[in-house]
Amino acid sequence: MFSTPLSDEAVLEPLEPWQAEEFLANIDRCRDLIAPWVGPSFVAADLADARRVTRSYADGQAADGKRLFGIRLNGKLVGGTMFVSFDTKSGVCELGCWLEPAGQGRGLVTAAASTLLDWAFEVRGLSRAEWWTVAGNEPSIKVAKRLGMSLDATLREYDPGRDGGPRRDMLIWSILAREWRAARR
Repeated sequence: MFSTPLSDEAVLEPLEPWQAEEFLANIDRCRDLIAPWVGPSFVAADLADARRVTRSYADGQAADGKRLFGIRLNGKLVGGTMFVSFDTKSGVCELGCWLEPAGQGRGLVTAAASTLLDWAFEVRGLSRAEWWTVAGNEPSIKVAKRLGMSLDATLREYDPGRDGGPRRDMLIWSILAREWRAARR
């Protein structure tokens, strides 16, 4: 398998179904932190659920669609990033991420998302990348800004909220391939 360095201590690698136990352990360490922001279908509750999530992304990758990558810090899975969607026909993808506290404050998500953007734009020729986040998710908003994304839209009361809570606004950030290239020069 391949491994892409993110820092002296961290790498980005594919996260596959055979790693479902490790994925579940990582989700368990950050469940309370990410549950308010990440779709409930991603936050695996048990090993069968973790297998379902990782298998869904593996199937997506096999169909040239969504993909899942783990961020390892000193060999330990601390989070990851993914193509939530990846559509070569439309030239548009959506990125997402999650991270446990042990990986925070190191720029790992920004570095990992930059790697995905380089690949989507330079290797696969996509035109646009999106970053959807619930309003109020400040860490996610900061990543979008560090990536040079622009806020395109606020979808008012788009997200149904959690556990009967109020509906929440969804923010859509994006960057175009030409903007990414210009910023990288």
